[in-house]
Amino acid sequence: MIPKILKKYETALKAYERTCIRIKANPREENPLNDDLKLTESKFLGKPFFPINKQYPKDKNEKPMVMLAQINFEEIPKIDFFPTDGILQLFFSATEWYDEDVKIIYHEKETLNEPSLKDFSFLTIKDYEEIPIDKLHKLHFEKGIDKGSSEDSQFDFLFNGIGYWDFIEQLKEEEENEFNNYFDATGHKIGGYADFTQYDPREYSKEQENDIQLLQIDVDDYIMFGDSGIAHIFIDKESLIKKDFSKAYFYWDCC
Repeated sequence: MIPKILKKYETALKAYERTCIRIKANPREENPLNDDLKLTESKFLGKPFFPINKQYPKDKNEKPMVMLAQINFEEIPKIDFFPTDGILQLFFSATEWYDEDVKIIYHEKETLNEPSLKDFSFLTIKDYEEIPIDKLHKLHFEKGIDKGSSEDSQFDFLFNGIGYWDFIEQLKEEEENEFNNYFDATGHKIGGYADFTQYDPREYSKEQENDIQLLQIDVDDYIMFGDSGIAHIFIDKESLIKKDFSKAYFYWDCC
């Protein structure tokens, strides 16, 4: 239900809506190296699918990396421009992740039939101690609609010629709460508008200003990047359509 304060803008705001896939991350009790989910399942932490004929990712110190997130696109509802199959992975350095020592890897559907790693004894539970996700999570997906975002530079809607934050200053407390709830861009998700604790880096790059949010990992009971931080993967639309994830990049910020 659109708030009364926004009713006059309803038709114009419709054009700004974006389909997203909301992620429900269910924590599990087993530690990531005792993960009994399938290797190809979507998850935060846990054992990744990885072909034995490929070089397992290592950080800048040549140490094996930890898989932070794995998205199997066959498990998510269909969304424009995004793959319908294959697996996307985000790997972190166990000790240098805050310097964005990360790798983004995509495995084509055909690759999923190849022999894969089963022995992860090169990793230890100590490798997970500094990682911003504290527990293995099984992921569930649901299609949703993002209305906008106060922090996403691509949400440039003007309310009678007035920007988001200036418009809020005119509202009463109850109206402001309804307004912010309507444009809520928080949560774990694929696609949609991005939320930030500080600023949108795409705003300051001509090359990246139209890039799409591929994944957002937000704060919850067992996940926190720095001090209440949020993590993202972005990519340009053309590369996403081509499934060229070599062009994808990671960004995080915190308070």
